[in-house]
Amino acid sequence: MNGKKTKPVSGDAAHPRILALAKKALRRRLDAVMIGDEANVRALTGVACDNARLVVEPRADGGEPRVTFYTDFRYVPAVKRTAPDLKVADFKDFRRGNWKRIGFEGCMAASDYLDLKGAFPRAKLVDVLKDVHALRAVKTPAEIAAIAAAEALNDEIWARAQEDFKPGMTEKEMQRVIRAWMNALGDGEAFETIVCAGANAAECHHVPDDTPWRENEPLLVDMGVKLAGVCADMTRCIVPRRPSAEYRKIYALVLAANRAGIAAARPGITGRELDKVARDVIRKAGFGKAFGHALGHGVGYEIHEAPTASKKSDWTLEPGMLVTIEPGVYLPGKLGVRIEDLVLVTKDGCEVLSHSAK
Repeated sequence: MNGKKTKPVSGDAAHPRILALAKKALRRRLDAVMIGDEANVRALTGVACDNARLVVEPRADGGEPRVTFYTDFRYVPAVKRTAPDLKVADFKDFRRGNWKRIGFEGCMAASDYLDLKGAFPRAKLVDVLKDVHALRAVKTPAEIAAIAAAEALNDEIWARAQEDFKPGMTEKEMQRVIRAWMNALGDGEAFETIVCAGANAAECHHVPDDTPWRENEPLLVDMGVKLAGVCADMTRCIVPRRPSAEYRKIYALVLAANRAGIAAARPGITGRELDKVARDVIRKAGFGKAFGHALGHGVGYEIHEAPTASKKSDWTLEPGMLVTIEPGVYLPGKLGVRIEDLVLVTKDGCEVLSHSAK
């Protein structure tokens, strides 16, 4: 596993990711970097706060940066409790420094961007979002342990939910079953659980409705529990006892593509190459056009984060990264099959974190 052990953050002794961000800022000749996205703030400081601005000011000599966590009075006690060595200041004291080049997150709301421009009218704003995502992509040992625990709980919830499922239940009812277990055992859903009965699985992001699940009909479920601030993700299909020959063929094909992707996941492979490995299995069987989405994505504080595995991905996998392997085939009006596992990239391959039968 990659990365140093996380240590407390302060104005003088920073989290390893903040130190790395400061070094990137120096190379870009930035006077300051401002981070406000909740997931980014948490990944850099360990603090969960939805109203914050983390300001990192690199030092020209490469020394430890000045780090200030700006928030409002509602969150100051929680920040001090979570990261007692972190310098905290109220938003009303937000420093309007004489900065000429400021790093910012290109994903911020237009209103926030305009506020930033208004506060620093003479500064050049430089998008550093990819730098932050690159730092988040390689998980710390503590993050890996937390995500593995969330994925293990996801497996448990899937097993419990299957015991509760009965033919005749609607997709919405089965969604509620899963949601109830997630609320009881975890911290709720990482995303809206997808439940697809029969031909509805041909819609890869189908919104559960009142369609009943009939006996001897396949079911597709895409689900992820949230636990201790991190997400899980997995897709499984319930295969009927007497599946049609077509369903049996497609399921075996998608499973083969899933296994090929897992076997190929290792340090040094690009997201584009990994996507191609699994996609070629489906394409060579004549169903390439029926696999219209990317092979996978990273998982962490958010359900979709870096790295990506797609036709256009320029990410290169490293130890400590996580990525989903989720090939699928969708035949409108007939059926849909997707099988998704979450894998951790290790020094010589990968470790599958989702263990539910498939």
